[in-house]
Amino acid sequence: MSSHLLTSSTSDGKEGLAAFLANPERAVVALDFDGTLAPIVPDPESARAHPGAVPALARLAPHLGAVAVITGRPAGVAVRYGGFAGVPGLERLVVLGHYGAERWDAVSGEVKSAGDHSGVDAVRAELPGFLDRIGAWRGTWIEDKGRAVAVHTRRTENPEAAFEALRDPLNELAARHGLIVEPGRLVLELRPPGMDKGVALASYLREADAGSVLYAGDDLGDLAAFGAVERLRGEGLPGVLVCSGTASGEVPPELVARSDLVVDGPQGVVDLLNALADALG
Repeated sequence: MSSHLLTSSTSDGKEGLAAFLANPERAVVALDFDGTLAPIVPDPESARAHPGAVPALARLAPHLGAVAVITGRPAGVAVRYGGFAGVPGLERLVVLGHYGAERWDAVSGEVKSAGDHSGVDAVRAELPGFLDRIGAWRGTWIEDKGRAVAVHTRRTENPEAAFEALRDPLNELAARHGLIVEPGRLVLELRPPGMDKGVALASYLREADAGSVLYAGDDLGDLAAFGAVERLRGEGLPGVLVCSGTASGEVPPELVARSDLVVDGPQGVVDLLNALADALG
């Protein structure tokens, strides 16, 4: 595997990679799912991990302190779509679903949840009529994620315009029910406050007693995790921030700007994981 994948353009990234490779037994790899381990597809229910993702993780994980997948999806769904269960080498994998409100451990094979939020139930019931009343664009559709409800505009005639038109109305609806809106790639997710990928990541790194961290993501929801790594770097924990870029140009520019490494989508993430495994093997 090409060593250029392990070359950072930033001083923080170089320091993070050096610490990661010097003491892998205390290193943590944390990864987003959609757009990072799995290609973005029009129908989220059709998303599956890149064919090389699980083999690459299984090669790398035995060298590391921990590996975590952090996603807005329900933990059990991410495990199923990722094909993570029962894989040799991934016995200590953790999947933090719903931004950390759910947790699946490969050790037990069980999902633990923080419980339901009444506001999500209310929005779930109100949302179809709400979208109809505000004249949401044809092709807009709702995804029920259990502890969250998402509104997608990817299938509309003008996805970006439909996305922007829904921002304010959905923020108002969410606020009425004690929820927040998490924007993503042509999707607006209404979910309970208090948990994001940054909170989930920082908590897990403390639990794992991490000596370094590499986090990879591709979307606005990953900015919170980027922020957590940046804060922890200020406290002395070396970290590497990886952007899973795509040829579609949908990756937020601010994510690219704050990255130490930019790779070519899920295939690039797989290549990076294999390069790390090669370097450690």
